[in-house]
Amino acid sequence: MSRLLDAKREEEDSSTDLSLRPVTLSEYVGQEDMKKNLAVFMSAARKRKESLDHVLLYGPPGLGKTTMAYVIAHEMGGNIRLVNGPSIEKAGDLAAILSEIEPGDVLFIDEIHRLPRPVEEVLYGAMEDFNLSILVNQGGASHVLNLPLPPFTLVGATTRAGDLSSPLRARFGISIKIDFYSKDEIVKIIERTSKVFKMPIELGATELIAERSRGTPRIANRLFKRVRDFASFFGEEEISAETTRKALTALKIDELGLDDVDVKYLSTIIDRFHGGPVGLEAIASAIGEEIANLEDVYEPYLVMIGMINRTPRGRTATERAYAHLKKSHQNSIFD
Repeated sequence: MSRLLDAKREEEDSSTDLSLRPVTLSEYVGQEDMKKNLAVFMSAARKRKESLDHVLLYGPPGLGKTTMAYVIAHEMGGNIRLVNGPSIEKAGDLAAILSEIEPGDVLFIDEIHRLPRPVEEVLYGAMEDFNLSILVNQGGASHVLNLPLPPFTLVGATTRAGDLSSPLRARFGISIKIDFYSKDEIVKIIERTSKVFKMPIELGATELIAERSRGTPRIANRLFKRVRDFASFFGEEEISAETTRKALTALKIDELGLDDVDVKYLSTIIDRFHGGPVGLEAIASAIGEEIANLEDVYEPYLVMIGMINRTPRGRTATERAYAHLKKSHQNSIFD
C-alpha cells in the first residue's frame, strides 16, 4: 500500500496539485483565529508600506504551513522562495539565497529547527537588521563582509517548535500553532478538491473521507485521489459512498483514520509491552519505523484522539486503544 502518512514524503508536483493550494486568506479553510490575526497584521503592514514581521508556523505535518506561506506572499504582494532547513549546510548557502531576495519577498524555510547552528547565527542579523554578516577568508586573512538586505519576511515552519533555539524563536514577531481541522472543515476542503479535479462526489462519500482524514488536509486530498482511482476503475462519473467505503477498506484506513502503522504501534504497546510504559525507541525498533516519523506524524493524532499517553516513563495505551483494537488487558511488565 502506498503510505498516506510520511514525514519525508513530498507533495506531488503537478499543476493540478499546486492549484489545490488556496492563495488568499478567504480561500484558506479553517484556522479561523490564525486567519483573523494575520489579516490584522498584514493589513497594518501594508498600510505602513512595510514587510510583514517574521512568522513562525508550527504543528504536525500536513496542516497547511506551506500553504499559509504562499497565502502570506500573495496577500503581501511579494514572491516566495522555498527552501528546506537541512539543505542550507553553511553560511554561504544562506548568503546565496538571501542575495536573490527582493523587497517584500517571503523566504519560507521548512524544517527550520534543523538549520545548522552556524547558519542559524548568521540568520539572526538578517532577521533583525536586514543585514548579512559573513566571515570571509582571503589569502590567509579573515574579514567580515556585511551585505545589506532588502526588507523581507521569513516564514519558518516546524513540527518541533521545542527544538528551536531560544535566540532564533525570539526573533519571530508572530508565532502561530496550526491545529488539526474539524470534520466540517475537512468536508469543505474535499468539496473544493472535488471541483479542482472536476470529479463530483456524493456528500456521504465526502463525509466518509473526512472522518478518516485524521483532521489533516494533506491526508484528505490524498485519500480523495485514491478513492477517485477506485471510482474511475469502476466506471463511476461521481464518487459514491459505497465505492469510497470499498476503497478505504482496501487502503486499510479504519473508521478513526488509523492505518497499518497506527495499529502496529498500538498493538506493540499492548501485546509486547503489556500496555506500557515503553520508550519510543523500543516501539520504533519493534515495528521497523523511524523514531522521527512516529513522533512527528503518528503520535500527535493518537494523543489527540486519546489512544496513547506520553509520560516521562514512556508511552502507554489508553482504555480507548484497548476498546478500539478489541484487546484485553494483560499483567503489567512491572508486576
